[in-house]
Amino acid sequence: MLTDLVKNIGADLIEIEGLMGPGVDPHLYKASEGDVSKLFNADVIFYNGLHLEGKLVAVFEQMEAQKTTVALGEFLAKEGLIGSDYFASNYDPHLWFNIQYFKEFSDKVTSVLSEKDPKNAASFTANNIAFQQELDLLQTTVVNTIATLAPEKRILVTAHDAFNYFGKAYGFKVLGLQGLSTATEAGVQDVQKLSDYIIANKVKAIFIESSVPRRTIEALEAAVLSKGHQVSIGGSLYSDALGDVGSVEGTYIGMFLYNVKTIVNALQ
Repeated sequence: MLTDLVKNIGADLIEIEGLMGPGVDPHLYKASEGDVSKLFNADVIFYNGLHLEGKLVAVFEQMEAQKTTVALGEFLAKEGLIGSDYFASNYDPHLWFNIQYFKEFSDKVTSVLSEKDPKNAASFTANNIAFQQELDLLQTTVVNTIATLAPEKRILVTAHDAFNYFGKAYGFKVLGLQGLSTATEAGVQDVQKLSDYIIANKVKAIFIESSVPRRTIEALEAAVLSKGHQVSIGGSLYSDALGDVGSVEGTYIGMFLYNVKTIVNALQ
């Protein structure tokens, strides 16, 4: 998500490399020697922060003394963030599912790039304006699409708690089998408790995630079916990673629209 964002602002004026590609889980990602070399040679490092990249914290801290290192999530007003007693940072780090926060990320990236490369500041600003307009259009489309789904059907069950900001923004009850980090394993009790909720609330579909093994959701599906209730896997959502490079879902906007359409169609 952040690689796509920085590409939109920097365009062909910068060289950019994202360490984590399609299907990669940032919670569990460990830096290779090659990654450390890339970070060391970079002029600017952008990352999400709030312990999303939990196994890279020490690497980022080492880099801070040597170069511009920007944890975008740390610049948001804390009173708007979703807290958690079960996550190291005490805040949910899946900030990109609030489009307004992504717009704030875009402003911060523009500011940092402009400071590092003043001669191209006007271009960065123009690119930011254009991207912000696309994000405003995305917001309108998302709101209109979700409006076709009855409020009582807005129950989103996924592999882990990546969609809380999405739920807060668009009126969904969000339930994840695992916690905010995929490093937290779901137990048998978690599966049974959530299966009972699905049955009680007549939830039609549950969702796997592209960056999380599907076995936990398949176990949940089996638990629901064993109790005589029908539930289907409504599709695979993009949570902590985008789709393949070159695909529509390989962009932030394409990913967001794909997720919304998949959720609404499955829960109708």
